[in-house]
Amino acid sequence: MLKDQTATTKTIPNMKKQIKPISKSDKLRQAAELLVNKKESGHKPSLSVSETLKIIHELEIHQLELEMQNEELKKAREKAEENERLKSSFLANMSHEIRTPMNGILGFTQILKTFEMNEEERQNYIEIIEKSGIRMLNIINDIISISKIESQQVEISIAETNINEQVEYIYHFFKLEAEQKKLNLSFKNDLPDEKAFFRTDREKVYAILTNLVKNAIKFTPTGSVELGYSLKDDFIEFFVRDSGPGIPKDQQEIIFGRFIQGTRKLSQNYEGSGLGLSISKAYTEMLGGKIRVENNASHNGNGAGSTFFFTISAIPFNPPKSINRNENPGKKINDKARGLNILIVEDDKISRMLLNTMVKDLSKNIFNATNGIEAVNVCRNNPEIDLVLMDINIPKRNGYEATREIRGFNRKVKIIAQTAYALEGDREKSIAVGCNNYVSKPINRTGLRSMISGYFPKLTKA
Repeated sequence: MLKDQTATTKTIPNMKKQIKPISKSDKLRQAAELLVNKKESGHKPSLSVSETLKIIHELEIHQLELEMQNEELKKAREKAEENERLKSSFLANMSHEIRTPMNGILGFTQILKTFEMNEEERQNYIEIIEKSGIRMLNIINDIISISKIESQQVEISIAETNINEQVEYIYHFFKLEAEQKKLNLSFKNDLPDEKAFFRTDREKVYAILTNLVKNAIKFTPTGSVELGYSLKDDFIEFFVRDSGPGIPKDQQEIIFGRFIQGTRKLSQNYEGSGLGLSISKAYTEMLGGKIRVENNASHNGNGAGSTFFFTISAIPFNPPKSINRNENPGKKINDKARGLNILIVEDDKISRMLLNTMVKDLSKNIFNATNGIEAVNVCRNNPEIDLVLMDINIPKRNGYEATREIRGFNRKVKIIAQTAYALEGDREKSIAVGCNNYVSKPINRTGLRSMISGYFPKLTKA
């Protein structure tokens, strides 16, 4: 008898471990089974009619909830599968878009090294290499932008800007490209210059307009492209209109999705990452606006083409009276002018060689440093240095730290930061530690020399 009791006692802890809380669905199932068993056995149910109806009603609700959950799970699974398919397609497209310009760069570089050719052929191949490099840089910039958007690392930088200037800048920037395709590019500003000053993120607006105009020119074989804006209540509505093939109604929403390259059938014949519209949509929403596309009903006579619209909040401000829109920020370098003592701080050998070549004709002496400590020492020992081209990502002491230390004993030397990171906020950070200006790699020779000329008038023609 004692043995039996002992056995029973030992099993109790195991039984406790197996006990699980009864969920609502289990209670409903047990109640339903009770009703069925009572009915089949012919016994009168112990539940009242109202209790029975309540259980049946709750069972019906629970069944409906399960069906809704299953439908949601099905949609979520289909969306996940579609995203995976789109990402795979996107990665394949990115591989193609990166390898194609690389093929042009490496291929024509090899031809220039191997074959004899006349000057016209050589210049043609150099131009192809340059265009391929620009194309690959655009792809990389798009990938960086969409990655920052996906990881929510994009910041808004609100500042005073003249939207007339922005529209006109975009117009002049793309004018040559449009002319090469024999397209008529035009712009329309709704406000006079003195009323066109607003507070917004200038770089975001520039990026959106650039993407839309670039797409319009790319997808428009003949006809025209127009950009502009109009003031509507408390927001500004920009537009980019083209006379291209238009966008099918069923594509007008999905073209703004990430990892989708717009009108797929059409885009197969054009280069590009297909990220421009999704980047533009994200930037527009960050500025408190919306973006949409409409097919032109009759604007171009035959109803061809489409118009992209996007809005931003209109926050006006009064500009200082000294602003001169016609001032030319860059002057031509006087080729006969020499005399700058320049320090180039760069740890990468090829980048250092390139910078030396870019500024050689502007210099009296060129000093080189490969790390931050060396840069500080060169500046300290050579107070006659006029200009420092400071790489940010250098060993031992980064460019920010080196600049801050140089400013401790030399406030007059001009320091231009240069970096391959090119992330948002880099320019502001460079200025904060004491740099006079900032350029991102790949460095544009004309832009850099124009920037230098602004600090040294003796290099410029009168």
